Amino acid sequence: MSKSLYLINPLSDGPSYFGAEVFEHWDFKPAQGIADLACVTVAAMAPDDWDVTVCDEFVSEADLDMDVDFVGLTGKFNQGKRMIEIADHFRSRGTKVLIGGPFASLSPEVVRDHCDVLIIGELEEIMDTFFQELDDGSYKSEYVTDKPDLAQSPVPRWDLYPNERALGGCVQTSRGCPFTCEFCDVIQYVGRKQRHKDVSQIIAELDVLYAQGYRQTFLADDNFTVYRKRAKEVLAALRDWNAKQTDGPMALDTQVSIDAARDPEIMQLCAEAGLVSVFIGIETPNVESLQETKKRQNVGVDLIEEMNVFLEHGIAVMGGMIVGFDNDGPDIFEIQRVFAMNSPVPIWSLGALEAPAQTPLFARLQAEGRLNSEPVSAGSALAAGVDGDTPWHSNIVPAQMTREQLVEGLHWLCNSLYTPENFGQRMLQMIDKLGPQLGPFATERRGVNVKRREIDTEVLNLMRRFVRQGKAERKMYLMLAEAMAEKPGTEPAFAKMLFRYAQVRCLYEVGSFWEPHVADSSPLTMSGVAKVEPATSGLVTIGT
Repeated sequence: MSKSLYLINPLSDGPSYFGAEVFEHWDFKPAQGIADLACVTVAAMAPDDWDVTVCDEFVSEADLDMDVDFVGLTGKFNQGKRMIEIADHFRSRGTKVLIGGPFASLSPEVVRDHCDVLIIGELEEIMDTFFQELDDGSYKSEYVTDKPDLAQSPVPRWDLYPNERALGGCVQTSRGCPFTCEFCDVIQYVGRKQRHKDVSQIIAELDVLYAQGYRQTFLADDNFTVYRKRAKEVLAALRDWNAKQTDGPMALDTQVSIDAARDPEIMQLCAEAGLVSVFIGIETPNVESLQETKKRQNVGVDLIEEMNVFLEHGIAVMGGMIVGFDNDGPDIFEIQRVFAMNSPVPIWSLGALEAPAQTPLFARLQAEGRLNSEPVSAGSALAAGVDGDTPWHSNIVPAQMTREQLVEGLHWLCNSLYTPENFGQRMLQMIDKLGPQLGPFATERRGVNVKRREIDTEVLNLMRRFVRQGKAERKMYLMLAEAMAEKPGTEPAFAKMLFRYAQVRCLYEVGSFWEPHVADSSPLTMSGVAKVEPATSGLVTIGT
């Protein structure tokens, strides 16, 4: 008799910078920013005769009365609290619970008592044996796996997913990263040796997403361009694939290192393939902090000029920023503000430094007695003091300021950078620097009649409501609309960043972090740093 499996992606402790919780915040139906890849990948590993159901709690709450043989749970640190709640509920009903994924693999001691089967690592290598043992009842209480060849990874079962409620699809083209940033737990989970999927696998997965109606997809790589020869091969294939699509092109996003800007060929291929935006972990302009955390690829270069290279190729940039490194004094918040306001980057994910379990940073601070012993939330208690994407939480004791100064300074920085006026200023710089898009989004190729999904219409309605909520938002929008009128072709990037801005405001408002009046003055003494106003030269001229 075939078995049944209920795969659940648990809800997180709160909104994140790149989620889509703003839908529900503004009274629309819940939605997911990037379709969850983990559950549909596991679903594809199950035997054909198994009855598999997939639930993404970012879209709809799990059915806690589901009658199945097995419940499978996966997720990251900020999903830990809900993961354990669901696991305990189903086990109390006699249902066997399986837990795997990043949270379980990096903090196995936290979840071990809440499941019947714990999977530490990646499932592909053992999937046939694993499901056979589940089927015949000979399964173990714990499986520890190695780093599999990604040729073994199946095409995800997107037919089981609520695709109509996800803004974009997701394709993972590699796992692992060769860099050794002290605060990053990627290499602890998936390794330093980057493993790649064949180009044919990537194209097969894109074909499925395209058939499901997606017209934007996130390439889920920890660093897409780190191996240049490999990246160029993939980009050339994506360019050729996108050129053949008759019902509109697929917009692509991914994560890269700033050093990709130094390779003209890879920049050209990114643009031709349909890459419309990238996320870059800038972290800080403080060179000593970059050296401290071993972010060597960002040292010794003009970070803003290198970001401009992406924009010159028609690729918008979103950036990551961290405060609280050992070399950060109380003036770091003003330093970061000035740096961000002189950049063409509208969306910065801002956060205090955290030390995830198993990272070199965690080990160092633990040895120094500088890990906070008091958990900042239930979710972070489960995750050994780490609380996912919420920017105002940290489990470290800073070296040059108090924890209170770290939180207050970050609070000030977040609210300063995201006033409508300051966000609008960075948007103007983006519009000014953004070059014409190439490849499938080139001007001469526009006009393809693409069927708009319901969720795409909701995005437009949500943004209309958002920009009408206050005088400052309306003024910002009118200013930017005039700038776009002077530079046709920048509308898609503007729409993308405006939606991201609405999500950031949702994150801050839900977390009681939104107090734009604190942006007028710093709560700290910014010793040695002048209050430099953002650069305005070279911007689009806006009429009154």
